[in-house]
Amino acid sequence: MDEPRKHAILFAATILAARKLNELGDRPSPAREACISDAITNAELILKKIDQRWPTNVSEKAAAR
Repeated sequence: MDEPRKHAILFAATILAARKLNELGDRPSPAREACISDAITNAELILKKIDQRWPTNVSEKAAAR
């Protein structure tokens, strides 16, 4: 996975988790860990759906390098 994609997943996961994490507070807990894991999974799913709808051309990727 390339760095821009990792950053996109991190950004989306942060947005997805922010509200729930705020409710849980700062203390470490299993609920907090589950929230973070769920947010990452949801962010990955969103990126997959985006890729299905707007696939990247292989020739564009090669030209960008």
